[in-house]
Amino acid sequence: MSFKDILNSGKFVVTAEVGPPKGTDIKEMIHHMEILKGKVDAVNVTDNQSAVMRICSMAVAKIAMEHGLEPIFQMTCRDRNRIGLQSDLLGASILGIKNVLCMTGDHVSAGDHKGAKPVYDVESVQLLKIVDGLNNGKDMSGNEMKGSTDFFQGAVVTPEANPIEPQLIKFEKKIRAGAKFFQTQAIYDIEKFKDFMKHARKFPVKILAGFVVLKSAGMANFLNNNVPGIRVPQSLIDELKAAGKEKALDTGMNITARHIKQLKEEKICDGVHIMAIGMEDKVPVIMEMAGLL
Repeated sequence: MSFKDILNSGKFVVTAEVGPPKGTDIKEMIHHMEILKGKVDAVNVTDNQSAVMRICSMAVAKIAMEHGLEPIFQMTCRDRNRIGLQSDLLGASILGIKNVLCMTGDHVSAGDHKGAKPVYDVESVQLLKIVDGLNNGKDMSGNEMKGSTDFFQGAVVTPEANPIEPQLIKFEKKIRAGAKFFQTQAIYDIEKFKDFMKHARKFPVKILAGFVVLKSAGMANFLNNNVPGIRVPQSLIDELKAAGKEKALDTGMNITARHIKQLKEEKICDGVHIMAIGMEDKVPVIMEMAGLL
């Protein structure tokens, strides 16, 4: 079954990330793919994550397919104009890539090429409209194409943003533009996420709750201070501190597994997206701890 079919079947879906490396040595990346194979339902292939130059996501998505994984091709608007975006989408389509996650993308000031010119010819809502048009056989200018695409398009949302109202407005715009599924920014407050889901359930879209695995109390504080829309509650920070340095990662994995288990048992959302950030080997362990394997 495809990712789209699995998601629409009602199964509690699990996706993870594969981050393309900076350079041509892909041995570790392939190792991570082999670990995730047969465990997760799909893998996101990040697109120059955090505005850091890496192998292009399309090439890695194709490699993921060759290793038995279904990729979710992330595409940001930061690095390409509308011609480049459409060209890459057509290229991804003929390579057999079926899922695309449309994102605006982190600003170049966050990355390792601060002198680069950010493009942002379009933003995520417009990119979703572009994908919808290509699916219907027309480019962004309305020109007829020889053959259409067949993408299952998704987007991102930040359920713990404060204030939440701008996120909800953008969320609805993305749905109207063609988004069929959403992967969220990392969540740590389940009760707050439930409030978001009450709104989200009014719409015919699937929601995968995002989790960044916490390695330490210091990491939790860094996220709170530097990443908009993420708020790790003090109770979880205290739990990580109490564990000490040696057991902090185990505690972070337990927190993730505990939350995933709650989401599944209470049928709060349609699945989860686990962002292990270099610890892809921990994803199956977390899934097992959560009762998913």
